[in-house]
Amino acid sequence: MAPQHASAAALVLVSTPIGNLKDFSPRARDTLAGVDAILCEDTRTSAVLLRAWDIKTRLIALHEHNEESRVPGLVEAMRNGARYALISDAGTPLVSDPGYRLVRAAIEAGLLVGGIPGPNAAVLALTLSGLPPHPFLFSGFMPVKSGARTAALTRLRNAEAAGLSATLIFYEAPHRLAEFLADAAQIFGPRPAAVCRELSKHYEEVRRGPLPELAAHYQTQAARGEITLVIGPAPDEPTSAETLDGALAAALAQMSLKDAVNAVAAATGLAKKQIYARALEMKRE
Repeated sequence: MAPQHASAAALVLVSTPIGNLKDFSPRARDTLAGVDAILCEDTRTSAVLLRAWDIKTRLIALHEHNEESRVPGLVEAMRNGARYALISDAGTPLVSDPGYRLVRAAIEAGLLVGGIPGPNAAVLALTLSGLPPHPFLFSGFMPVKSGARTAALTRLRNAEAAGLSATLIFYEAPHRLAEFLADAAQIFGPRPAAVCRELSKHYEEVRRGPLPELAAHYQTQAARGEITLVIGPAPDEPTSAETLDGALAAALAQMSLKDAVNAVAAATGLAKKQIYARALEMKRE
């Protein structure tokens, strides 16, 4: 396939500011001004950006509620020569935002898809957190209800027991931050973490500390604005029986007994014979 370039693409993913409208590149501005229409989450939100940069291009709403129904028509229009830009309300498209179905459909239709890089809250928070920058795992928004959220965080903890070692990044709504931190502290313990708030805006704030300390702070101090939470990787620690069981459960859910034993042995340093025996016990329980 010939090299792709954004200027020739039928669909261009354009990153937009996460707060400060000056964080918008001239190339992004020219791209939005030159396409036939701009696909966006909320036309009212995107209109603010377009007015600031004197962009007259037509806006079309594309969000989680209508994306599936609109994709066929948009792909057909691109087949016939239309060029679209896809933006989110803020940041890099598709990252915890709509658009994935459209991108997949465009690629499968053989259309060129390009991108204009720019702001991203997750990466900025990672660099400001003071925590190891790589590897990292971005999980976006966790489930809203505490039970489902705790289960999702527990799966991550079990993955760590099976060998995952990465800085964890999440998005969260301000009114759920205190509950999220309390759940995270219960599951991950006194890990170093950072709450990054209102990044690139006037009231930007990065609060660093152990998870229990951050949880206690936001129990009494209501958070405001856009929140990105960064949690440090799992520390090296002896493998307890509980940790071994969690690692085995996570591995067995995804692989054969043999592969699970090998993976957990590599992650924990325990003897395969010990892990195999415990795996057999778990299967019988």
